[in-house]
Amino acid sequence: MPAANRHSAGRRAAALGALALTGSLLVAAPAEAAEAGGGKGSPSGAPTAASTPKSDGAKGICKRLPKTEERIGKALERLNGNATVVGSVARLEQRVADAKAAGHTEIETYLNGRLTSRKALVTTLQARQKDLKSVSTWCAAHDQGAGGGNGSGSGSGSGK
Repeated sequence: MPAANRHSAGRRAAALGALALTGSLLVAAPAEAAEAGGGKGSPSGAPTAASTPKSDGAKGICKRLPKTEERIGKALERLNGNATVVGSVARLEQRVADAKAAGHTEIETYLNGRLTSRKALVTTLQARQKDLKSVSTWCAAHDQGAGGGNGSGSGSGSGK
């Protein structure tokens, strides 16, 4: 008799799963129909003007600039460190060499992939550091981004 109970329990689970799927489809269908109808009268319909950005975020970028520069500088310092620095390219190169010397080809392949990514990260961070220097100059010349283009209305000619 226990085998019959297990079989019926499986049927009950399948029935509950089908019931849950049917319920979720019934709930989703009206929402899809409202969106397909242009979202009229639906608060979750088509995107509205309120969901589009009102500025380029210059004020926030200028405000976070010192911390961003510091974070990128620390990351580059770590990546460019010697083999004793955890997270450095040199340390990962040493691990690749150790894996090769030990004959661990799969480990060497895996670490080489990480090494390639880490070297690319150095290049990317150096480019961002260079870009941030020009952003810093721009922020200083434009009242830390508080001027026009940020949606505050303090710029010249709002166009409204």
